[in-house]
Amino acid sequence: MWITPSRLWLDNKSWMNREVHVQFCESVGVKLPCATRPYVKIKGKSAYLYRAVDKEGQTVDFLLTPTRDRDAAQAFLHKAIRTQGLPEKITIDKSGANTAAITRYNKTHKTAIVIRQCKYLINVVEQDHRAVKRLTRLMLGFKSFWAARCTIAGIETMHAIRKG
Repeated sequence: MWITPSRLWLDNKSWMNREVHVQFCESVGVKLPCATRPYVKIKGKSAYLYRAVDKEGQTVDFLLTPTRDRDAAQAFLHKAIRTQGLPEKITIDKSGANTAAITRYNKTHKTAIVIRQCKYLINVVEQDHRAVKRLTRLMLGFKSFWAARCTIAGIETMHAIRKG
């Protein structure tokens, strides 16, 4: 029996599904790579990287915050709307902070931004996280918030140039 990142092979013919594989790896003590979580280590603590991507996969905006709560989500929403304009629809994950921030923005500004929470539509954002996580994972964390913010701004700029 041997472990691959996507499947657990019991023999050469059969394999378990992903959920069973993850449970097995956690029980054995194997850490699976998780490239879709946009967290960055700063002095050993996790900071959250908010990122907005349009339909075509182009990065709209990003913001590094020490927490993932409604205030941070609202600050990012204000920043993205200020630079890009008001969207008709926003596709988000199942985070309560994002939902609360958009709902609050709709009430205070009397807008009608539609919230979509679909795990398949969010894949564009999740795949776009890979480029950032691929480079930041190798760095093993940052010493200061300022250094993390400047480095991630450079990584995002390089990624935007590469995407075209």
